[in-house]
Amino acid sequence: MSEVPALAIEHLSKTYDNGFSALKDVSLVVPQGGFFALLGPNGAGKSTMIGIISSLFKPTAGSVKIFGIDLLENPSIAKQYLGIVPQEFNFNMFEKVEDIIITQAGYFGIPAKEAKPRAERLLKALGLWDKRDSKSRELSGGMKRRLMIARALIHKPKLLILDEPTAGVDIELRRSMWEFMQQINVEENTTIILTTHYLEEAEQLCKRIAILDHGEIRINTEMKDLLGQLSVETFVLDLEQPLNQPLVIDKVTAITQPDELTVEVTLSKGESLNCVFEQLTDLNIAVASMRNKSNRLEELFMRLVDKNIQSADSMKEAGL
Repeated sequence: MSEVPALAIEHLSKTYDNGFSALKDVSLVVPQGGFFALLGPNGAGKSTMIGIISSLFKPTAGSVKIFGIDLLENPSIAKQYLGIVPQEFNFNMFEKVEDIIITQAGYFGIPAKEAKPRAERLLKALGLWDKRDSKSRELSGGMKRRLMIARALIHKPKLLILDEPTAGVDIELRRSMWEFMQQINVEENTTIILTTHYLEEAEQLCKRIAILDHGEIRINTEMKDLLGQLSVETFVLDLEQPLNQPLVIDKVTAITQPDELTVEVTLSKGESLNCVFEQLTDLNIAVASMRNKSNRLEELFMRLVDKNIQSADSMKEAGL
């Protein structure tokens, strides 16, 4: 018998009173465990979908099940499995940090004697314990974001939805937040759905990805399979010693030298990075470090969006 999915959306549609169709017959299955990326440009329908899952909106049609529990038929039971970190700060700005967590626990019937040690663990893990007696309005933007994560986790949800959780958060803090999220994912087997504009986060964390655009699912696949569609990839090589003359390497699509210590190599499918390093070794050129010039997922995402925009423009020109 197959495992019940963490989230199962079937034929979900949402049309607002003004006639705008935000979701169009969307079906999506998120398996248990791991990270799942839900991406899309602004206006794609992500916020509407999350709003329906969190019961802020009612769908026009379709169903949502969380670990097999129908959200519309049994909302109180389904919500026990669900934690959501929205984009906007939505807690009492004059309430103390620890009290916000304890109050949230009360909504799920967790007694204070049980909620307090849970809150302490979460606040310590997220670097907020020293601020437990501070009013939330006194926190920095990054601390407020972490407070929302702690609040969403207090009832130990099996499914956690993070909507742009690292927006406006500096790089070091983003890294520590994701380390904590990975720990929660492994230790408590929490399924995590991530929406983000930092596409490198999705590439590094998520095994599966769905891309929503104009209210429809355009792609729903394994991350590795999606990245495999990239036809070319550019690597930046930082050299240990400066080059005094133009570099010539065979069997590559393109090679450029932005400066005497940097070489950019573009490879197409079938071209080998090992072949590049073999030729550099023969030329006695040592490479100090290597990195991708741009995020691979971002390239694919932009190609997809551009393709859909061009398709829509063509339909307009044809009068369709």
